[in-house]
Amino acid sequence: MEQSPLQFLSEEESADINAALLDSSEKFLTRLTISSWRLLGIIAQDTNTSIEELTPKQIIAWFEQDGKIRREQGKDAATLKW
Repeated sequence: MEQSPLQFLSEEESADINAALLDSSEKFLTRLTISSWRLLGIIAQDTNTSIEELTPKQIIAWFEQDGKIRREQGKDAATLKW
């Protein structure tokens, strides 16, 4: 199943997590971890670095920039849609 670059968790992955022998808090953490890993990939690509080399300052700066885009250009222009 091919997924959109901005889809952080596919329906298939979500179903796999639901089927896993995990309690609800473990399932939540699994969803969060997979989604975060995907977001780190986007941040790494946007900053021309590898995920392994990302620093907390780069991640914070990326969130600041994405927030600025959301405020100035609207939700649809930002990477994160919330």
